[in-house]
Amino acid sequence: MLMRGGTSKGAFFVADDLPTDRSARDDLLLKIMGSPDPTQIDGVGGAHPLRSKVAIVSPSREEGVDLDYLFLQVVVEEPVVADLQTCGNMLAAVGPFAVERGLIPAGGATTTARIRLINTGDLAIETFPTPGGMPEYAGDAAIDGVPGTAAAIEIEMGDAATAKALFPTGLVVDEVAGHRATLIDNGMPVVLLEAAEFGVAGDESPEQLEADAALTAEVERVRLEAGRLMSHGDVADQTVPKMFLLSPPRHGGAIGTRGFIPTKVHTSIGVLMAASIAAALRVPGTVGADLAVLPDGDVLGIEHPSGRFDAKVRVFPGDDGVWRGTSTSIRTARKLFDGTVFPREY
Repeated sequence: MLMRGGTSKGAFFVADDLPTDRSARDDLLLKIMGSPDPTQIDGVGGAHPLRSKVAIVSPSREEGVDLDYLFLQVVVEEPVVADLQTCGNMLAAVGPFAVERGLIPAGGATTTARIRLINTGDLAIETFPTPGGMPEYAGDAAIDGVPGTAAAIEIEMGDAATAKALFPTGLVVDEVAGHRATLIDNGMPVVLLEAAEFGVAGDESPEQLEADAALTAEVERVRLEAGRLMSHGDVADQTVPKMFLLSPPRHGGAIGTRGFIPTKVHTSIGVLMAASIAAALRVPGTVGADLAVLPDGDVLGIEHPSGRFDAKVRVFPGDDGVWRGTSTSIRTARKLFDGTVFPREY
């Protein structure tokens, strides 16, 4: 099934319909999506990281969990299927897909599913409308980066009992490859950098930033070192951590952002990327905290190239003094196509 989840789009599969051997599975997915090829012309991929994604869903065997969700990023121009990260946008469509495929029953007017994010171990609690026993995709919720409106899907990430530590190194600021950086993970490993330190204003278009070879090379140099500091090892062939240049807000939000994922610049922002940035802004001393305009309420407007993402987060020091965080987001999703895909044979 081809689905839009938030501002992403990808292919959704029931786990039992794919090979259990990882190598065979990845080879099949590369052929299905059309990678490696910058156009993905011979597959169903969309020739951009935001449209070259795969979700694999199955009933969970874990007590208190309904579904297991494995996210895979199929790299467009390389024969790589990356699994270090998850995707909060694609997550929005996991619950509806599971009801469509009969993996879980509809719960009435709305359905709530507890979903284990296999990539990270996090638990998401997702609530979506199911009048008449099937997902309802039409609605009046609007999210920047997607035209029109659709049904609202609420995603809660963690609670006080399950919240993980936010800062992998234990520090709110590290020096990484000669730059001040905040390394944080509130559902997505991200690295926060000040745009001015890299000689840019932070409100440039994605195309302008991608065309700056010196800038992208320096951001990648920082990413490779940050990956090791965040215990991800060699991330040269992975798509995490995500790199964000922060700048003062210009459109009434809390902060301006431009995200590298890792070489393309995100045209909007991912759910869990926004949650990680918002959590960092709530902790004194982090990169970006002095640039942010914090609202009185819980919701922080994270500005991005195509608008604004409102992220609701809660951060708190645990009994051990370690900062931890949770988040709640509203996303939308839609079933685009349901049928048979024919992978290439070479």
